[in-house]
Amino acid sequence: MKIILKLEELAMTAIGIYLLTVYNLGLRIWLWVILFFAPDIGMLGYIINTRVGAFSYNLFHHKGIAIAVAAAGYYLHNDIAVTIGILLFAHSSFDRIMGYGLKYNDAFKHTHLGMI
Repeated sequence: MKIILKLEELAMTAIGIYLLTVYNLGLRIWLWVILFFAPDIGMLGYIINTRVGAFSYNLFHHKGIAIAVAAAGYYLHNDIAVTIGILLFAHSSFDRIMGYGLKYNDAFKHTHLGMI
């Protein structure tokens, strides 16, 4: 089952990356590589404590939020918001492939996918 879930996340990552080629905003590929990992800035909350860290990390890695941002951008005709939503979604799916899930308040390594 774990392999099937990883394949599902791989498919979502691939779809997200494809959509980023559609909504590329004219940016160069090297910048997209950097931006792809930008949602990990949410880890900075762990400098304060695990509760703040879990909240900030989950805010940047929640697929529902990513879809809401992309949908709002689509309906408001804002390509930047659409792109941010797609980027958040693709990054979150990529993280799930690597075993990083949404965080619990007690420890960075305690995720909804189990312990890292």
